[in-house]
Amino acid sequence: MNAAVAVSTGADIQGVVSIRLGEQTFGVPVMKAQDIIAQVAINAIPLAPVEVAGSLNLRGRIVTAIDMRRRLNMPARHEGESFMCVIVERSGELYALLVDDVGDVLWLADDTFEPTPVTLSACWRALCSGLYRLPGELLLVLDVDKVLSLNAAVPAA
Repeated sequence: MNAAVAVSTGADIQGVVSIRLGEQTFGVPVMKAQDIIAQVAINAIPLAPVEVAGSLNLRGRIVTAIDMRRRLNMPARHEGESFMCVIVERSGELYALLVDDVGDVLWLADDTFEPTPVTLSACWRALCSGLYRLPGELLLVLDVDKVLSLNAAVPAA
């Protein structure tokens, strides 16, 4: 996932960590991403919401793992398929967003940011803050706070 994106000089820019879930590219604001780690063992948490894959140990800290495929109402990852974790923090707690792959950090001009289209599924629209048009694809920017609001009802896809 190597995308070269031109940024006009003098424009304010935002950084996003590009991630893949299935065939779709998403972005996590770089200021929200604390770490990227490879696949690790995840322990189940009884009675957790369906989006919570479990917990993992990251350098002695317990981290709640969120299955982003479940969170976005996407088909489940096939048994044995690898994943990566994007570590984010909210209210002093660490979370691992489980994604299929992590790409580059992209620096994109603010003036190329667009609102989330109304034609996007209600579930995705509720969890994204907008998008950038990349050569050949759209990069939907995830709103990490909304993604981690697991108690809030999110419309089905």
